[in-house]
Amino acid sequence: MITNFDELISKVKECSKKTLAVAVAQDDAVLEAVHEAKVQGIADAILVGDEGKIREIADTLKIDLSDYQIIHEPDDWQAALKAVKLAHDGVADMYMKGLMDTKSFLKSILDKEVGLRTGKPLSHVAVFEVEGIRQLLFLTDVAFITYPTLEDKVHIIENTVKVAHACGLECPKVAPLAAVEVVNPKMPATLDAAELTKMNEEGKITGCIVDGPLSMDIAIDPEAAAHKGATGRKVAGDADILLFPDIHAGNLVYKTLVHTAKVENGCILTGTKVPAILTSRSDSFRTKVNSIALAAVVAEGLKNE
Repeated sequence: MITNFDELISKVKECSKKTLAVAVAQDDAVLEAVHEAKVQGIADAILVGDEGKIREIADTLKIDLSDYQIIHEPDDWQAALKAVKLAHDGVADMYMKGLMDTKSFLKSILDKEVGLRTGKPLSHVAVFEVEGIRQLLFLTDVAFITYPTLEDKVHIIENTVKVAHACGLECPKVAPLAAVEVVNPKMPATLDAAELTKMNEEGKITGCIVDGPLSMDIAIDPEAAAHKGATGRKVAGDADILLFPDIHAGNLVYKTLVHTAKVENGCILTGTKVPAILTSRSDSFRTKVNSIALAAVVAEGLKNE
C-alpha cells in the first residue's frame, strides 16, 4: 500500500515508461512540471501547441527540449484535439491541460471522434498525503460533479476505487460523508449514504467497503470514533476514500487542507479512457508533478485491468 507521494513516485519507476500528451503546451508552470516529471523518470511528454512559444518559454526556464517531441499547432482548439487524439489512439498514456481554459479541455475529452469517453460519467479525485494521517486520503468529488445524485455517487465510488486499487489498496474503505453519522430523513446526504452502504453489502458496489453516513471526524480520527462510541463501524477512524455530498463540501475541505495543513496532493479526472490531468495555474509546482505521477500509476492500473 502506498502511503505517501515519494512511494507513489517510486512505484511509477517500477512501471513501464509512460507518455504524456500536453494540450497547448506553451505554459511555463506546466512545462516546468512536465520537465521535472521527465527528469525524475515519471513520464516522457509530447508537447502540442505553438512551437515558437514553447521553445521561448523553455529557453527562459533553461529546459533542453532536444529530447522532446513537439507537434506544432498554433490554434489552441486544434492543439487540444491533436493532443487528445494521441491519448485516444494509445500513443500517449495520459492527457494534460496546458494553457487553455477548463471548458475547452473538457470539450476535447468529450469529443465523439477523438476524445476519451468510456460511456460512464467522469469524476474528479484529489489524493492527499496529510501529516498525522498514516494513509493517503482520496477526496471525491471536489471539482467536477456539482450536485451528485445517488447514481452519480455510485459512479464516483467506482471511478475512485480504481484509483485506490492502482495505488495498492486492495479493498479501500469508503466513507460517504454527512454532518452526522446517523440517518436523518430531513438530510438527503444521510439517506444516500445509507443506500450506498446497502448497495455495497448487496454486492452492487464492489472492490471496497462502504460505510455511511459518517461525519468527518469519525471517518478519519480513531480517537473521535472511540469517543463517540463508533468503533463498531466498518470504516470508523480509518477511511481511505472520502465521498462528499456535493461540490461545496468537497471543495471547501480541499482548499482548507491545501492552505492550512502540511500536505502533498495530486489530482486527476477519472472515468476517461486514460487519466486526464486537470490542474489549475494556482496549483503548486509539486501538485502538478504529483498529479502526473498519480496519472502514471493509474494508467498502469488501467492497462492491467
